[in-house]
Parts: sequence; C-alpha cells; structure tokens
Amino acid sequence: MSDFISVTDLGHEGLASVLELAASVKKDRGAVSGSRSGRTVGLFFEKPSTRTRVSCEVASVDVGMHPVVLKRDEVGLGSREAVSDVARVLDRYLDALAFRVFDHRHLVEIAEHAAAPVINLLSDLEHPCQAVADLQTVAEHRDLPGTVLTYVGDGNNVAHSLMLAGAMMGMEVRVAHPDGYAPSVDVTEEASRIAAAHGGGIRVGTEVDDLVAGADVVYTDVWASMGQEDEAADRAQTFERYRVDERLFALAADDAIFLHCLPAHRGEEVTHEVLEHDRSFVFDQAENRLHAFKAILLHLTA
Repeated sequence: MSDFISVTDLGHEGLASVLELAASVKKDRGAVSGSRSGRTVGLFFEKPSTRTRVSCEVASVDVGMHPVVLKRDEVGLGSREAVSDVARVLDRYLDALAFRVFDHRHLVEIAEHAAAPVINLLSDLEHPCQAVADLQTVAEHRDLPGTVLTYVGDGNNVAHSLMLAGAMMGMEVRVAHPDGYAPSVDVTEEASRIAAAHGGGIRVGTEVDDLVAGADVVYTDVWASMGQEDEAADRAQTFERYRVDERLFALAADDAIFLHCLPAHRGEEVTHEVLEHDRSFVFDQAENRLHAFKAILLHLTA
C-alpha cells in the first residue's frame, strides 16, 4: 500500500490513472458500488469542513467502506495523545486513514507509524485531493498537457498541490501573488523539476496581468484561510489588485474557464460576476471532489 500525503506520491502514471478512474466513476456512479465492502476508513477533521467532509463520507459509502468520522476534540492529536500513538491505534481498527490537519508534519508522523494508507485531506503544506478534483475539472474541457493554468492569490497549500499536479501532467502552472505571499521555494523548485521532465512549466511572480494573459484556466482561493482570521484585514489591502474581476478574467484566453476551490468570498478574491460567469465551473469542481476521492480510495485500497 502507498500513502497520499503529497500529490506527488501518486507519480505521473498513478495520477493519470486516478484521473481516468475519477472520470469513469462520475459517468457511472454505480459501477464500483460496494466494491470495497467490509472495509473501513477513518475521516479525521482537525479543521471544520463542508465539501471535504460530505464528499469523503459519501464516496466511502458508495464504494462500500464504512466511514468513521473523528473530530479534533475527540482525538486531541499531539495534545491529549501522542501523534504516533494515535496512528498505531487507529491502524489496528481501520483500513485507511484520512486526515484534515493544520500541521503537515503530523501526517508524515502518522504515515511513519501506520501500515494502512494515509490520505491528506488538507494540511498547511498541500491539498492534494482538491488538486485531483481540479485537474479532473480541467480535463473535462481540454487536454491537460500544454494547458496554461494561472492561480491568482496566496501561494498556499492549494497553490502548492496545483503546481505539483499540473507539472506531473505537462501543464504550465503560473502563480500570481502579492509580495511576501509566494509559494514555498522548495515546492516551486520541485514542481519546476517535475515540469521539465513532463513537458510542462512553472512561472511564479507578482505581475498578475502578465501571468493571467492568455491562460486557459484562471483559479483563485480566499485571501485568508482558516486559522488566518487575524490577518484578514491586512491581507484584504495587500491582495486588492489580485481580485479576479471581469477585467482580469478577460485577459485570459477567449475560452478560458474559471475555478475556485470554495468557499468563495464574493467581492473579495472574486467578483460575483466572474463566479457566476457562463465559463465558471466551480460547482462542477466541487462535485468532482466526490468522484476524485472515490478514485483515490479505490486506487489506494486495491
């Protein structure tokens, strides 16, 4: 068995296979119904969630796995009990462990002490399940190799997984960010190496108009994520010119699509007009979280 802590854990062939499987199960939701009957998956939420919680629980049930939902105050990861002890205990009960955490290092430690596959539902470093759904959504409109995706905003966990996943699939991923909010240098370097091996590219900079110009996909996320509420006012000023409005979206390709991982703050990182644009596919993207997680579960528990 393998883990899915980083989207790179799948490798190029594994990611391509998961994307193909996600598209397949979307077309025929009953095709894999009950195929993992009798197995269990733990869904641990250190952070509250809507899309992740519902999509993962429904996907688990669809493939026949019994989901066991655990919340932060029930487990006390690293406070009430050592991370390694939690991992070793849950590993005795469950066939797969899926965690939405603040600290990516906890996922690494869990994986070191559990034989069952460990799935990153979100951490401060990456959001790989989201990236799979994102690429699935893009692939519904165009071939991934050669596609230019521009992410506008904070160089956060979503940006990191998009860079890495896009690079593996031969895309050009651009990140337009304010000064001081660039993606991790380590992730940027890794994504650049991966892109070079697969015919893609990585561009990171502050000139938002230049980076959006001609893009096939324009993507954004909230300016202040969960846990950054005390920074929201300062970020709102810093990110002002990185709002995706109709003027900025018009700089992209004529057939460009708009994506957002949601929840969206209308009027902040994106205007109502762009979010509701006829080339906005944010709700297809949200739906694909279900199909993507189902494909990930099937891949890791084969």
